Amino acid sequence: MKILALSDVHGDRSFIREMAEKGLKEKVDLVILAGDLVDHDGDVTGLIGPFKEKGLDVAVLPGNHEGLAEIGFMVEKYGVKNLHGYVMQKGDVGIFGCGYADIGLHQLEDHEFFETLKQAHGRLKNVKKKLMVTHVQPNDSMIGLQMWGSQGVRRAIEEFKPDVHICGHIHETHGIEEMIGKTRVINVGKTGKIIEL
Repeated sequence: MKILALSDVHGDRSFIREMAEKGLKEKVDLVILAGDLVDHDGDVTGLIGPFKEKGLDVAVLPGNHEGLAEIGFMVEKYGVKNLHGYVMQKGDVGIFGCGYADIGLHQLEDHEFFETLKQAHGRLKNVKKKLMVTHVQPNDSMIGLQMWGSQGVRRAIEEFKPDVHICGHIHETHGIEEMIGKTRVINVGKTGKIIEL
């Protein structure tokens, strides 16, 4: 399974069009948009359409710049999959997620990140590989510059042991990967990272 993952686009529509082309060229099975898609005015125009025009499946979750209203609009208008507290399965890969962050308009407490991920993870059935998606990064990590991040997300990685964890949020570390136990943790950020599972 091949995934194109990105986050923290902040309304950059030309980048979105570029990523839609990349998704088509790379023949990805799924595009994951891991939060902070909109800019300060909350406009979702042109953020999903380019992917759908290329026939690509899209899954999203909210960051700290958008709420469930914006995500709900994307689900309703474009048929994207909301990963916040939900699961989806592509082949033998189970995907589960939790949106929002630890700062900004749309935020959760550490225990809420963990409980949301725990409930979603509990609904995975008969999968060989697991992919966990959040907007916020785990605490005590290189990706969080050893200063920021969610203890709840870290606990979910340690307990549920996903094969891969995708996050964003910290712009300074986008593109960086690290291992937490046996989990490959990737801050996909605004890089358009191709991940194969």
